[in-house]
Amino acid sequence: MSPKHALVREPGKTFTKCLSCHPMRHTVNLAKAKSQHAIYRRTLSDLGLDVITIQPDDLHPDACFVEDNAVVHGKRALICRMGAESRRGEEGPVEKVLSGYLEMQRASAPATVEGGDVVHLPSRLISGLSQRTNLEGIRQMSDWLEVKVDTIDDPSIMHLKSYVTCLNGDTVIASRRFSKHPALTGLRVITVPDEEAYAADTLTVGSTVLMPAGMPKSAALVKASGFDVIPVDVGEFEKCDGAVTCLSILF
Repeated sequence: MSPKHALVREPGKTFTKCLSCHPMRHTVNLAKAKSQHAIYRRTLSDLGLDVITIQPDDLHPDACFVEDNAVVHGKRALICRMGAESRRGEEGPVEKVLSGYLEMQRASAPATVEGGDVVHLPSRLISGLSQRTNLEGIRQMSDWLEVKVDTIDDPSIMHLKSYVTCLNGDTVIASRRFSKHPALTGLRVITVPDEEAYAADTLTVGSTVLMPAGMPKSAALVKASGFDVIPVDVGEFEKCDGAVTCLSILF
């Protein structure tokens, strides 16, 4: 089912205090991030999505990475119990909006699960078993959403979608790190060049793929596979370990 809505949240005043291991973390520019986010929202709207914008959350610097707050599959949503304790509390406004459209359940302790770990395929999910998502989180997600969840186990990563995202039902794009992982067996895998590993985090709407700007080789590979590509500048969000998928929940 094609998404009709995109839930987004603008960066708050404290965004520059985001959780990040990026070497340029200290150069995050809030005004530039807000400008990039506005263009991102407009791009989603131009692609025909109803863009629902909730208020910034100044108490939680990472709250603009709204994807981590919930996992949506079919007519249900799991509200996440995030692995980063400092982010717990972001999810309330997200739950309020989604409850108007979907059946809801909250993940409960000791589960941790974040939407940035979850790759959506038509008949199954692939979840990272990572710094932010544990086995109990995956179990609760599978049970509530009534869907098979395969795993990629790597406790060194923050989120799986930094390395693998889905372009359509049978095609994924991945960095070399996981491009041959058994969880991807049977799928067509586009492997991005090592120097453009950041390009593995993409967002597809219909036949159009949003990709981070400045990744020409990866964009050419995606275009050659039959997709339209829109490059978007998310440079300020990259400094906060975020990318194009992190900034929205499509449903």
